Amino acid sequence: MSWQRKHGRQHLPWQGTQNPYRIWLSEIMLQQTQVATVIGYYQRFLERFPDIQALAQASQDEVMPYWAGLGYYARARNLHRCAQAICQDWGGKFPSCSQDIATLPGIGRSTAAAIAAFCFRERSPIMDGNVKRVFTRYFGIEGVTSERSTEQRLWHTAEAVLDAAPHNLDMTAYTQGLMDLGSQCCTRSRPACTSCPVQNTCYAHMHGRQHELPTPKKKKASPERQCRMLIARHADHILLEQQASPGIWGGLWSLPKYDSDEDLQTACYRWGSREASAQKMAGMIHVFTHFRLHIEPWYVINNTPQLAEPDPAQRWVAIDDLRNAALPAPVRKILEGLFPASFAPVDNG
Repeated sequence: MSWQRKHGRQHLPWQGTQNPYRIWLSEIMLQQTQVATVIGYYQRFLERFPDIQALAQASQDEVMPYWAGLGYYARARNLHRCAQAICQDWGGKFPSCSQDIATLPGIGRSTAAAIAAFCFRERSPIMDGNVKRVFTRYFGIEGVTSERSTEQRLWHTAEAVLDAAPHNLDMTAYTQGLMDLGSQCCTRSRPACTSCPVQNTCYAHMHGRQHELPTPKKKKASPERQCRMLIARHADHILLEQQASPGIWGGLWSLPKYDSDEDLQTACYRWGSREASAQKMAGMIHVFTHFRLHIEPWYVINNTPQLAEPDPAQRWVAIDDLRNAALPAPVRKILEGLFPASFAPVDNG
């Protein structure tokens, strides 16, 4: 706690508040995403959805553009569902107990404990990725942290630490301190042991095992997948297709995707015109957690006078409105390369 107050992070936008909505939003955004990336998204999200009622009353289509680019889109869908559940089942107020918080959509035990600690000073341990790394090194806990037996041991250890701590423990400083220790000192590679306040009693430091703990997970070769995407243009509009939920891009608007050359050719004939032929563009690779996606974009222009009627899950979007659409990161990159002016920052001054 002393180290956190002196050396830890103090000025993040979600610090200095006990507002459960703001703490919850930050905790969900910070899952699998770096702080520097989250800050801008967090501020824009709050400007559009300043409280839980505003989020609950919005549609999923209104929410997704404010998450597009953060990845792991199930988080946004669960965020929306959770807001609705709190308004319907809890009178619009966050429950104050971590056990109750953990029953809400998209909130696991560690996130629930963090919300309860920061907002309600509940004495509950957290166990996110940073804290797992700190505990495995400090206590010399072997085993892959994602395995059930190792995770249970980590939770039991975290509970024992709190049981042995003084009754006047500052849960905000303690919880934030563990997070900061993992992100600032006890990093995945090149841990800064000389700056660590508990180096003298750390198992990994004393035995020179910082690079052996946590026990590394056996790496598996990432499967390779391929898809063809069609950029169908009609005048100043582009055809987009909403992705089904659940799914990696569920709720987002992507370029139509095709798994075979035959399906692509059929789509080109449908959305193109006799005067224009489809043009193959430079491909790209997008890396997901569990696989690598090879994207082959094709560009076709329709010169007919009227927009063709799209399928129910599709719509024509004006090129100038693409910046506000809920686009997956690789789709945004493709379209930004074609229409850079439409994605340029808007000068409101």
